[in-house]
Amino acid sequence: MSARILLLAATLSAAGVFLAPRVCAQSDEAPSQARQSAGAQVAAPVPAEQLANRCGPNVKPVSSWVGWTSWGADPFNWRYQPQAQAGISAADVPHLKLKWAFGIPNVRSVRSQPVIYGGRVYVGALDGAVYSLDAASGCTFWATRGKPVRSGLLLGFVGPAATVFYGDASGGVDALEASTGRFLWRTQADSHPAAMITGTPTFFEGRLYVPVSSGEEQLRRRPDYECCTFRGSVVAMDATTGRILWQTYMAPQTPSPHGKTAAGKTIFAPSGMAIWSSPTIDDRKDRIYVGTGDNYSEPDTPTSDAVAALDLKTGTLLWSVQFDKDDVYKIECGNPPAAGCSPAAVPEFDLGASPILVSLGHGKRVLLLGQKTGMVYAVDPDREGKLLWHARAGRGGLLGGVQWGPATDGRVFYVAVSDLVFEGRGLDPTQGGGISAYRVSGGKLLWHTPAPGCGDRRPCSPAQSQAVTAIAGASFSGSIDGHLRAYAAEDGRIIWDFDTAQSFDSVSGVMAKGGSLDVGGPVIAGGIVAVVSGYPGFGAMSGNALLVFSAR
Repeated sequence: MSARILLLAATLSAAGVFLAPRVCAQSDEAPSQARQSAGAQVAAPVPAEQLANRCGPNVKPVSSWVGWTSWGADPFNWRYQPQAQAGISAADVPHLKLKWAFGIPNVRSVRSQPVIYGGRVYVGALDGAVYSLDAASGCTFWATRGKPVRSGLLLGFVGPAATVFYGDASGGVDALEASTGRFLWRTQADSHPAAMITGTPTFFEGRLYVPVSSGEEQLRRRPDYECCTFRGSVVAMDATTGRILWQTYMAPQTPSPHGKTAAGKTIFAPSGMAIWSSPTIDDRKDRIYVGTGDNYSEPDTPTSDAVAALDLKTGTLLWSVQFDKDDVYKIECGNPPAAGCSPAAVPEFDLGASPILVSLGHGKRVLLLGQKTGMVYAVDPDREGKLLWHARAGRGGLLGGVQWGPATDGRVFYVAVSDLVFEGRGLDPTQGGGISAYRVSGGKLLWHTPAPGCGDRRPCSPAQSQAVTAIAGASFSGSIDGHLRAYAAEDGRIIWDFDTAQSFDSVSGVMAKGGSLDVGGPVIAGGIVAVVSGYPGFGAMSGNALLVFSAR
């Protein structure tokens, strides 16, 4: 995931987010109210007179519990919606049509996965805006603007009140009242100047579990930067107040000097181990599972490129299993690496997708993992991550393998891969993509469907980086080529294909332009499918569209 920081640097600069050129060794400050900033940089409401297509008084929220309210739709991160909540069946999928489009103002890139609840669709944007829209018509109930929204949105209940949470691009977690957009609180999850919240926080029993990543891998490219002092962590917060309950770093040691670069700059370690995805809850064992990324500097740590289990209540690291020991960026080699410095290329083989926890029956359980190597793994969460099976789903690489996440219905594991390749200075339109289905128990390959290809579209890549979503009988996968496709569960044939890379009339009055599909996948509830389109990273296609589909 760290390669995606290349695009983020420009985005953060435009949004006014400052990353210090030099970072001192990170301290192990105790969790306290010191990092809670309820009075600073709050999300402010957009005045009602500035809202285009404002909902009239006769448009009421729907009194219904049906929704898709988190990254993975459930605490186990299946990314699967049962038919009772989906409101559509596999037979309905070929009949999906665009219901309405919303053009998000002031942005050319959308990455934040929306949520659906109570007849509303909530969506966030990189300019700091959050919108509450009527699911039936797309009219606007309210909008706020604060810090740039980086994670997907999350909806949880604090007492009887629904609350919208999200992680921002400067390492904070924000909370808004879902019915009105009223600002509730903001807490800085990590004090490191390069910290950011990429993975969507997880809500469980009144707490938020927040994954912390960073942009420090971009900063280390500066010749004068002394790297690196960021350590990935999980932060537990009280969902009512934002108070930090505990924070667990993926390396307990405070970064300290570990040598010099050729330019005489100090190398700090341990560093890296960013957590890019939403934590997974194990309510049976009171645990959290997370996947981690590479080390930013030497020496390596056993918790990089790993799956880690933490105690739900205390944050204690219980166990971890590493999949690529030598995935370390050698800062002393420079950028690009000096001749003779090995390795010359950095794979960055992160486990950037959320672990998926599945019960197999008879007391057996499995934790499903996807990696940028192109490998997928099944490990036993009850035997400290013992390997059960593995398979190669893609070639892997810097922008390869599994990026933002597979999906499962509990029996079948749906895995799309990126394997994005550059041709000269642009995207290679002939390589990348594809989706496979594996049996959860045993890992047997059931089918594989290659990417259809880009045709004459340029720039284009067939890479399927976006998170996969599943319903009974079908799975959905978005592509950098702009197409959202649905695949039949039994044999992988494409049963629906919609090209989002075009312009749409928008209910917001702002032209909605679709583009590449990446990061947050489609969300499905109450008979609608909602997805954001437009992600210009790595020469792909920009956009600003929220698209909502229905079969009726």
